[in-house]
Amino acid sequence: MKSSEWSIGAAASRFGLETHVLRHWEDEGLLEPGRDGAGRRRYVERDIVRIAAIVRNKAAGMTLEQIRILLDSEAEGRREVLQAHLDDIAERVRSMELWREMTEHALACRAHDVTNCPRYKGFLADLLDESRPRPPLPAEASWEGAVRRARAAVD
Repeated sequence: MKSSEWSIGAAASRFGLETHVLRHWEDEGLLEPGRDGAGRRRYVERDIVRIAAIVRNKAAGMTLEQIRILLDSEAEGRREVLQAHLDDIAERVRSMELWREMTEHALACRAHDVTNCPRYKGFLADLLDESRPRPPLPAEASWEGAVRRARAAVD
């Protein structure tokens, strides 16, 4: 095997993945590795870069459908899917900042039970206020939902 080509096992190992993951991504149309004379997959640098992009974007919360659209520069609705992803990232950052503040306060709070602490209850006010609409459930706020909304915006 040339040093510029990787077997499926070597490519998977390079990213800490099982080989079936790369086969699945191939089935999903995210990868198109070449084949040698015996029909074995051979991954070249372009494939390795795509695997790295898939791994990193999955870690960022993207679905395979979103990643497929991201990697296809001609995909319909590409900009909308990417904007929905950015919007979701911004919302997650806001949530994480709140979670950090809550945790820092809980760590420093002198109350034995933080649920009795007025300041800590302030972090929960939006959830405790019965007159306010509830935040979306995770399924409603999923990436699949973002893809559906983006596609609807294009249609």
